[in-house]
Amino acid sequence: MATRQRGQAGQAFPIYIVMVAGLLFLAFALFAVGQASAARNGAQGAADAAALAAAQEAREELRVPFLQALREPDGLNEFLGGSQNPGLGREEADRLAARNRSDVTGFYWRQGFWQDRVTARVKTRYTVGNSVLPSTKDRHATASATAVVEFRCSLKTTPEPTDPRQGDDDEKDKDDSKDTPGPFEFTCDGRPVIIDLDSSDPLAELSKLIFAVHLIDD
Repeated sequence: MATRQRGQAGQAFPIYIVMVAGLLFLAFALFAVGQASAARNGAQGAADAAALAAAQEAREELRVPFLQALREPDGLNEFLGGSQNPGLGREEADRLAARNRSDVTGFYWRQGFWQDRVTARVKTRYTVGNSVLPSTKDRHATASATAVVEFRCSLKTTPEPTDPRQGDDDEKDKDDSKDTPGPFEFTCDGRPVIIDLDSSDPLAELSKLIFAVHLIDD
């Protein structure tokens, strides 16, 4: 009887070894998956930061050309329909990517009416790390993100004069005597924004009021 029990125990021992080895491999594999996920999250965070930084820098450069566009007939439509940001923001994108231990490997703008999009692609400087999965030791995580600089206002139309005593000649004289158009009244996300071009500093925070910056799925 004792001999039979020892024989059964001896037969079960290899099974235990295989089970323990399998559990250990599974644990290491899950750890490797966690490492890869952490690396991907790090890369995505770097890409998000790079794209947002580029868009925010580009937004700050829009204030002067926007004010100039208001001085021209149909200048606002031409301004909104043209690309205002080619190449802007690359240095900021590089700086934010480096802060997140990554490098920008791709950077480009795309034009759109009322909005421009910037996409940043990054690659981490660090690898996934050693694991039971092949090639993770030398594998870098990559990710991309797109941010948009978006005009978020509507221009309120100026009502026509209703005084019947005002004739066409009076209106013409009034227009001729007015060197600077405006003031312009915009509604930006429900908030009134008045821009007077005769002011030496129409609005210090104009770019942030007029243009929104945010990430989008692309």
